[in-house]
Amino acid sequence: MSEFGKKVKKALIDMDKNQAWLIEQIKAKTGLYFDTSYMHKTLTGKYENSVIVDAICEILNITKEL
Repeated sequence: MSEFGKKVKKALIDMDKNQAWLIEQIKAKTGLYFDTSYMHKTLTGKYENSVIVDAICEILNITKEL
């Protein structure tokens, strides 16, 4: 898990939401295809699409920077 991934997981816990909710929010916000596989790759740092990362940050009200 990358540091960004840890931040995302913590934000989801704090908001009492799950990854499925976040995936749906990302799809609605970006209009892009996004699923659990892409989520895993994003959280582990193997896939870094700036549009997706920006959407995650905005939805969860977090920053990419640590």
